[in-house]
Amino acid sequence: MRTNQTMRRVATLAALLLAGTATGAQAQFSGDPGSDGGDAASAGAPAASDSQDGRAESRGERRRTQKTVDVSPYLEVGQVLTADLKNDGDVLTYTTLAAGVDAAIVTRRAELAATVRYEYRIGESGGIGNSDSLSGLVRGRVEALRGLNLEAGALATRTRADGVGGDNGIFTGDDSNVANLYSIYAGPTFARRIGGLDVGAGYRFGYTKIDVDSDIAPLPGAASQDIFDSSTNHVAWGSVGARPGDLPFGWQVSGGYEREDVSQLDQRFEGKYARADVTVPVGPTFAVLGGVGYEDIEISEREPVVDANGVPVRDANGRFVTDKSSPRQLSFDTDGLIWDAGVMWQPSRRTSLTAKVGRRYGDTIYTGSFTYRADHATTFQVGVYDGLSSFARGLSGGLAALPTQFDPTRNPLDGSINPCVFGEQGGGCLANQLGNTTTAQFRNRGIQAVMSSRYGGWSYGVGVGYDRRRLLLPGLSAIADLNGVIDESYYLFLSAGRQLDADSDLSLAGYVNYFDNGAPGAGDVQSAGISAAYSRRFWRGLTGTAAASLNAFDQDGFNSELIGSALVGLRYNF
Repeated sequence: MRTNQTMRRVATLAALLLAGTATGAQAQFSGDPGSDGGDAASAGAPAASDSQDGRAESRGERRRTQKTVDVSPYLEVGQVLTADLKNDGDVLTYTTLAAGVDAAIVTRRAELAATVRYEYRIGESGGIGNSDSLSGLVRGRVEALRGLNLEAGALATRTRADGVGGDNGIFTGDDSNVANLYSIYAGPTFARRIGGLDVGAGYRFGYTKIDVDSDIAPLPGAASQDIFDSSTNHVAWGSVGARPGDLPFGWQVSGGYEREDVSQLDQRFEGKYARADVTVPVGPTFAVLGGVGYEDIEISEREPVVDANGVPVRDANGRFVTDKSSPRQLSFDTDGLIWDAGVMWQPSRRTSLTAKVGRRYGDTIYTGSFTYRADHATTFQVGVYDGLSSFARGLSGGLAALPTQFDPTRNPLDGSINPCVFGEQGGGCLANQLGNTTTAQFRNRGIQAVMSSRYGGWSYGVGVGYDRRRLLLPGLSAIADLNGVIDESYYLFLSAGRQLDADSDLSLAGYVNYFDNGAPGAGDVQSAGISAAYSRRFWRGLTGTAAASLNAFDQDGFNSELIGSALVGLRYNF
């Protein structure tokens, strides 16, 4: 009996490993932090359900899953006061009118989490004009057939445009460095056991667009990076494998293709790979991993238009003007053998650790992941990623890595989307993807940790990470001085909330960001802030809110700012 239990645990461990690559292969190029660099992801639940232990766990999950359909449209009005507390700046006041909807849907075949909001601001004092904004975050999944899921995600938010890094400050008054960001992705994924084989496949389409509100005024003397405009990207992958049984090891063969076309400088990313992996269980909770394959990746672009002095020409929004007549130049080109080796440890269904080292992109890579689920309400996740990425492909991968169940939270003062989301499935952060809106492709390394929990009546979440980008541009281009530039960002986000009584709630949030800009002459950026909001229901769907925040912003070459803000408002939920 004990031998049979051990063999079942070994089979389940191998199933988790094999199933992961089927759903995580799309990260082979992009190095998404949520997927362990794409080699052996943690999405093993579908395969595990075929074992006796897995079936029991799946039945338990279904018993705990309750059908939820919560769609809450609302109207909101607010009065905001904001002032620069450090530089004797103007006191700004404005009125906000907003309409939005929050949704959380969980059924047997579909899951959706969404928050969408349109806001119009009416300036009153301090020289602030009228403006509007659309913001939202949507992530959903529908099981169309057994093993076949249709997945999608979308993001609309505001971010800084000039390459000095993301900031969660309130964008009012001087918005010359503000961009509106829109990103969507959609596609099917398939993972199923057929005739004793684990079969997986998928396709993802992504589109990202940035609109700049007004002229960009870069720091004098700084080599400002190009500002992203728009791109489309496609990624497709497939795999087939078998678990240990007839053979003492599991095996899998997989392949994939990815392409991105960027409007700026007619840039193109194209990559393909094929590989074979083996999983060798050496105990009921431990396995050795190994893989070898071939990859072919090419990144190219055209030259920018230059003036009589050889300086690249920019348009009114700070973007390089493409020279359509120039030949393509390579930013990155590699083809040849790839390999990696590592281990996986899974002492229980609640804990899993994967670590790998290998050779890709002509360099050594390190990837890994750790997941610990202490109970039904507490999850801790760590991901180490290493790959080739871009602003748009990183966003598509980041959206795909978010859970389909999370608590939609926003900045209570300006209504913007918080950079991290948390829920019972865990959480995820887009702070690293929003760190810099550069057009350039880049080598991307970093680590991200997310924890979400409920304790003592409080719901709270923490997201922290480090992201490193080395820009890839043609060595003989007019913008070759940006080739090899290294940008680094560090970020921390915390949120907490609790229901004080039947009619009132309290929410708290804080963030710290540091962006080390590697461009010649560019300044580093530091920002931090805290906010608190108290809400009370007066009558049926009518809720009143009082909120306050303090935001600090410091950039080399500019005056530092300390901005205090306060809001009172009313919301009616239908």
